[in-house]
Amino acid sequence: MIYSVLVGFAVSCLLFLYIRFPYFIKDFIFVLKTFYVGILASRFGRRTPCYTIADRFADAVRSHPEKRFIVFEGECFSYRDADRISNRVANALREHAHVRSGQIVALFHGNAPQYVWTWLALAKLGCTVALLNTNLRSRSLLHCCDCCSATALITDADLAPAVAEVLKSLRERGVSVFLLSDGCETDGIVNLSAAVSGASEEAPPLSLRRDISIRSPALYIYTSGTTGLPKAAVISHHRLWMMSFLQRISGVSSRDVIYICLPLYHSAGFLAGLTGAIERGITAVLKRKFSASRFWDDCREHQVTVIQYIGEVMRYLCNTPKRDDDRDHGVRLALGNGIRADTWEEFLRRFGNVHICECYGATEGNIGFVNNTGKIGSVGRVSAIHKMLIPFALIKFDPETEEPVRDAAGLCVEVAPGETGLLVAKISKISPFSGYAKNPAQTEKKKLRNVFKKGDLYFNTGDLMLVDRDGFLYFQDRIGDTFRWKGENVATTEVSEILLMLDSIEAANVYGVKVAGHEGRVGMVALKLADGMEFDCSATYEHDELDVTGTFKQVKGQLVQEGFDPNVIQDKLFFLDESKQAFVPMTEEIYSLITKRHMRL
Repeated sequence: MIYSVLVGFAVSCLLFLYIRFPYFIKDFIFVLKTFYVGILASRFGRRTPCYTIADRFADAVRSHPEKRFIVFEGECFSYRDADRISNRVANALREHAHVRSGQIVALFHGNAPQYVWTWLALAKLGCTVALLNTNLRSRSLLHCCDCCSATALITDADLAPAVAEVLKSLRERGVSVFLLSDGCETDGIVNLSAAVSGASEEAPPLSLRRDISIRSPALYIYTSGTTGLPKAAVISHHRLWMMSFLQRISGVSSRDVIYICLPLYHSAGFLAGLTGAIERGITAVLKRKFSASRFWDDCREHQVTVIQYIGEVMRYLCNTPKRDDDRDHGVRLALGNGIRADTWEEFLRRFGNVHICECYGATEGNIGFVNNTGKIGSVGRVSAIHKMLIPFALIKFDPETEEPVRDAAGLCVEVAPGETGLLVAKISKISPFSGYAKNPAQTEKKKLRNVFKKGDLYFNTGDLMLVDRDGFLYFQDRIGDTFRWKGENVATTEVSEILLMLDSIEAANVYGVKVAGHEGRVGMVALKLADGMEFDCSATYEHDELDVTGTFKQVKGQLVQEGFDPNVIQDKLFFLDESKQAFVPMTEEIYSLITKRHMRL
């Protein structure tokens, strides 16, 4: 009788909790997972030297050497294969390139197994690796080597010509350049492919990593800068671990297979994808780049269970022609960020019961959120425990001055539930902000002081967020002079500078405007032509093709509001028509096709 009463009471309590707090169980499980990864990171940091992702890879090799690690274009490499190859690369770099522990090496390489082996080799040698965007060229490429103080650069055959263009300048900076590809010879670039083939497969000595601590820089990953040039975000080993744990927190198990089609020079592809896969000890199907037409066929062929995305990926998939086998796949989890609510709903309707785990976080940021409930459109939930460990707030922000609103005491003001505010997170030992390499001005700019009391210090995410009355967070927009298009942050200042290289252009004002049915903003430019000059559509297209790439930054108010409607703007408008490889006049017909989503951007 007593037993029945106790059981009934327990059931009643659980039912009450479910009705009153429908997300209690999911939130509780999420908090437990978060606590556990925090304990793991702390445990790894207390070791001497600290336990790194390279050590985790070595453990995976020992526990399941024959398990598939990387699948790429018809080839399959086991964990043992990857270990042996990366050891050869490490020993060749150590012996022939004189790469040493603590050295900063830039990796300028497209998605391929060689990228993975090279990074593993450098990690085993105790190096810090700068992951360079493959779209970088000329001045931007040199800048990225400068700001991380790289003394060596490793590239591939496809990118060797881009490196050759700035080879003289790299040499003047003391940067040695190496190639690990067969059949590619470029004057001034040392090809180590033969040395790698003949190198020892013995692991480099662990003593090379003896000086590494959990706060030591493991990587430099580049993000946009207000100067128009990329900033090198410092990724410590602690930060690397916390981002690699995202798969664990999201429910990825050792039996899963992940599909990585995002570039490895981005934190999404590298940290949430590759190193997350190593932490879980799973198989990664690696692609050179995203292909909407091949996506689901690849997933079926390789028994993929976890996919990565940015918002554009999901929209492209939804825009592909419908097929009878759209739901015929084994994908159970999609991990990423930036998906719009309407695309989210369409994806689920079309491709079936896939749990979409939307996340929020910046490469250099000290705070992140994970939508563990599956609430459509949300990036996560406000948790009392999360707020206690990493204090954060949404504060009032003035879009005109681009500064937080402060009260009479000079302190910031929190917004009310349902009101959009600027997300800021307290900088502390638990949630540090490492800043940007050799860029104290930009590092300081991301810090916000005297937020809620004199002397406190917060990280300014630059993102406008909203929290509804149920505690769900929603991303609203980015502030400042950055806009986002096709998963890239576009820095408008550098785009302007490149356009000004054309003799016909006297001034260029670059900004982003919204387009119906598309994530982010598409780029527009207001030009002032030099006296007596006409706009050269073909020359501008060719100049753009060569130089306007990578992640850039800037934004202008009134022009942004006007958009690109030829009925509103009296000045001449031009549209980049890829099919004609030229800029063509923007007409009402083209505008209509774009807004009705009949013309692809």
